Amino acid sequence: MSRLKNPTPRRSAAANRRQGWPARLWGFAWRLALLFAAGSLLLVGAYRFVPPPVTGVMAYRHFEDWQAGRGFSPMVQVWRPYDAIAPSLPLAVVASEDQLFPSHYGFDFGALRSAVDASLQGRRLRGASTISQQVAKNLFLWPGRSYLRKGLEAWFTVLIEALWSKRRIMEVYLNIAEWGDHLFGAEAASQRYFRKPAARLGGAESALLAASLPNPRRFRPDKPSGYLLMRQQWIAQQMQRLGAGYASWDE
Repeated sequence: MSRLKNPTPRRSAAANRRQGWPARLWGFAWRLALLFAAGSLLLVGAYRFVPPPVTGVMAYRHFEDWQAGRGFSPMVQVWRPYDAIAPSLPLAVVASEDQLFPSHYGFDFGALRSAVDASLQGRRLRGASTISQQVAKNLFLWPGRSYLRKGLEAWFTVLIEALWSKRRIMEVYLNIAEWGDHLFGAEAASQRYFRKPAARLGGAESALLAASLPNPRRFRPDKPSGYLLMRQQWIAQQMQRLGAGYASWDE
């Protein structure tokens, strides 16, 4: 009489394989996270010394052009070192965008709490991004709102604050900020709107450029609206209150 083979070992092997999937998936996720962390560290470290050849916003504008069937439209940007930009411009953008820039470590938690409170009370959502956060999202990410993007923005902000000086953060910010359609950086903006290099910008011109930053594709510093002129006046007052020495960041 033949003996039946016990199928249990085969079922157990299959069950073990099924049970091993979560562990393998978790291991793959960890390896991917470590690879991303190492790559982002190397990239941010390199950009401490060299100008970024392209930014996330530039890439996104190319994508928008492709979607709209406009073909390839070149970006206008002329990189300038910090000392080749008039001191009034960094002072103006700090007065306008982030007056705690010299002292914070990438995040303005007071402004974040105020923005959350305003949102909970049903009021218009206020911006709370620091200059460091704006560099992180403009350089490495894409326009939009999502939890993934905010998480990546926080990660790159921490790296930028840890690896760069405040002077370097400001230098990169002034060179990658969007100041018009396909127009990036202080030098290109100064040449287009005022027909002069960024090194020769005056206080009123710097305040106008800073005033246009919340919506640079809509506002024209060379043809300012009434709202833009009001913003310029407020920024000029803040610049005077802060003082010229406020824009001298130590390495």
